[in-house]
Amino acid sequence: MKKQVYIIGSGFSSLSASCYLAKAGYKVTVLEKNDSLGGRARQFKKEGFTFDLGPSWYWMPDVFERFFADFGKKPSDFYTLDKLSPGYEVYFGDRSSLKIASKLAEIYELFENEEKGSAKHLKTFLDSAKENYDTAIKDLVYKPGISPLELVNTTTISRVTQFFSTIRKQVRKNIKSSKLIQILEFPVLFLGAKPDNTPAFYNFMNYADFGLGTWHPRGGMYKVVEGMVALAKTLGVEFKTKATVSKILTDDQKNVTGLVVNGEEIEANMILSGADYHHTETLLDESVRQYSEKYWDKKTFAPSSLLFYVGFDKKIENVSHHTLFFDTDFDVHAAEIYDNPKWPTDPLFYANFTSITDPTSAPEGKEAGFFLIPLAPGIEDTEALRAEYFDKIMDRFEQRTNQKVKSSVLFKRSFCVNDFKGAYNSYKGNAYGMANTLLQTAFLRPNIKSSKVGNLFFTGQLTVPGPGVPPALISGKLASELIIKKQS
Repeated sequence: MKKQVYIIGSGFSSLSASCYLAKAGYKVTVLEKNDSLGGRARQFKKEGFTFDLGPSWYWMPDVFERFFADFGKKPSDFYTLDKLSPGYEVYFGDRSSLKIASKLAEIYELFENEEKGSAKHLKTFLDSAKENYDTAIKDLVYKPGISPLELVNTTTISRVTQFFSTIRKQVRKNIKSSKLIQILEFPVLFLGAKPDNTPAFYNFMNYADFGLGTWHPRGGMYKVVEGMVALAKTLGVEFKTKATVSKILTDDQKNVTGLVVNGEEIEANMILSGADYHHTETLLDESVRQYSEKYWDKKTFAPSSLLFYVGFDKKIENVSHHTLFFDTDFDVHAAEIYDNPKWPTDPLFYANFTSITDPTSAPEGKEAGFFLIPLAPGIEDTEALRAEYFDKIMDRFEQRTNQKVKSSVLFKRSFCVNDFKGAYNSYKGNAYGMANTLLQTAFLRPNIKSSKVGNLFFTGQLTVPGPGVPPALISGKLASELIIKKQS
């Protein structure tokens, strides 16, 4: 008889783990509370428009290739990738914009044109970033976060100072242009922390940006979900939607014995949760929870977001597939997320128009727009505030891109703090998990394996290796390997 594993949630980390466990011979059942699979990477369709509800950037393609290769497959077996050129565009306060090309030589040229001598500094910076990427992605992030010794090898010892310096210090050492600085500090936002609170070692994200480029799965990020689900089903994984877990049951020896799903008890002696870590622990009796409310409250969480999914009745001009609006003070906005949580005075924001490069996402002659404002988790969320901030960013969008768009809105849907809590049981409504600061890296993150409950494991953005889609794939592999090792 096959060993049984129940997985709570169907996000990227859960899908990844389900495949590895099924391949290892486990009977795997995935329980998803919502009516569609994918966790935060679900899809929204309306009037011929298609939107990714969550992740919209496809970076680090080698991680996806490594995942599928573990099953004798390639990403191209499930979806088609297009490399974006430009990868993205950035607008600044003087109404100018810079486009980040898909070729490194063109990026060096852009830097040199913006600041004489900066191309040389960028090359040195990216050489270091590539070395760190090779170290991190080929080794460190595939460690389960059990021991600090996982971080110790000849390479990391030689770079130990990078763990005690910051991205901000490293970037600003030689680059003086405020525009170039913002471009170089931007990628660490994927890690959920400020550049002045992120170890310099994480400059490997800049290599992911400039060195590996920005890609788009034709049909949207949900095509990756569909591909992973299809793979999982060939391996025998069973999926159940509208399956809400309200309790994890344990015995006197503090071992998992079952779950309460939609009010019904089912027997289970092995559970992996890809749901929000904090929420999962609330499903346990308080005596067997690892972390207190005080523990969670003291942690630095990545931002939440106010998202808008907008159908336009015309094509939008003067923008790229990914467009960032860094036209206000980044440090002020960051302080209003991390230091003094409040609705931002003058927020930076991000806009995504997949239909510029992917005609499947909008009817002909129309545009699908995705807008994101980073917010502090846990703040007040009302319809009035959402409407106010939609008007704020639309006004700035029209000014910066020199066009009228508000009169062309066919419909809009918003998603914010309360929705992250309701749809995903997200702690304080965060969007990206726990930030990758020095004191929240590797073994200093919440454990994959429960230290109090036998046969209870965790995967996803609150445990190792951290936030983002590629780390989620890796997290699923790490959790499955721990389960398999325990059972061997």
